[in-house]
Amino acid sequence: MATYKILIMGASYGSLLASKMLFGGHSIHLVCLPAEADLINAEGFRVRLPVRGRKDPVELNSRNLPGKVTAGGAAGVNPGEYDLIGLAMQEPQYRSPGVRELLHLVATSKVPCMSIMNMPPLPYVKRMTGLDYDALKPAYTDASVWDAFEPGLLTLCSPDPQAIRPPNEEVNVLQVTLPTNFKVARFDDDRYTSILRQIETEIEAVRFDAPEGKIELPVKLKVHDSIFVPLAKWSMLLAGNYRCVTTDGVRTAKEAVHTDIEECRSVYNFVFDLCVKLGANPNELVPFEKYAAAAQSLSRPASAARALFNGAPNIERADKLVQLIARQKGLSHPVIDANVALVDELLEKNRKKAA
Repeated sequence: MATYKILIMGASYGSLLASKMLFGGHSIHLVCLPAEADLINAEGFRVRLPVRGRKDPVELNSRNLPGKVTAGGAAGVNPGEYDLIGLAMQEPQYRSPGVRELLHLVATSKVPCMSIMNMPPLPYVKRMTGLDYDALKPAYTDASVWDAFEPGLLTLCSPDPQAIRPPNEEVNVLQVTLPTNFKVARFDDDRYTSILRQIETEIEAVRFDAPEGKIELPVKLKVHDSIFVPLAKWSMLLAGNYRCVTTDGVRTAKEAVHTDIEECRSVYNFVFDLCVKLGANPNELVPFEKYAAAAQSLSRPASAARALFNGAPNIERADKLVQLIARQKGLSHPVIDANVALVDELLEKNRKKAA
């Protein structure tokens, strides 16, 4: 098996996927904030995974895994030295000074990129035919950061597993709260898809040495031929994550789903049907009942909702992207329209305060 050099922009969520890739012996470099980088270089990072049937989570320590991890800032990175690049920051961060310049180097390096964002980068959306892409730009914090990318060199990995930085812990610790799988679409070029398939096979084969013997770990990487599979997250985002935002403040994802289950189902199925109109096979998506059951364990508000009520001037706007795509298909949903308008209003207030 080949060993690869992998660059991941974003150490928070990026360390979850990195922890699984390290089992294959790959070299991973994380781009992150100075305090995170110093700690990761000194001590590695730790990821805690809940395992079914076990009282205590399994803790993966990057220093005890076969691969090698390093970390640093955005300056001085040469993307052309890598075989695969993961984009694991939130969409608004890509326009920040330093990160923006590195992203441009990533685009012009022509190295295949896997986005691990809730918000699909615009070049990925361009892999779906028949849309007015310019009309979707208002959903992005700054759509111009994606201009230099070739759509065929960018794929999307649905960030379905949920993870948090536990309070009162160091920034190199990640706690997985919902151990589902990453679902990634193929690249246009089979050479690059084969890298993903090798990593998928390696992660599938992992058996972790626990006191009770070798155990299988959750959170796999699943590679799909359809470019629409990662869109399964859209229904969840609009029915759950963005509906954590209310006129009265923030609520948990469980409350967003289960307080008015029929309204939630209506939003979910509207987005599900939109994905099918774009080209998804219904069997590639997640049925509402399965999502509603998983949402029972989502006892925190979504990160976008928390950021919004903490004064963030920008958050990922997958809600707006879906609304704009639906409009192009002659469709709308009153709950989605009201929610998008509410988020617009709250962001405008935050920007005025920040100014």
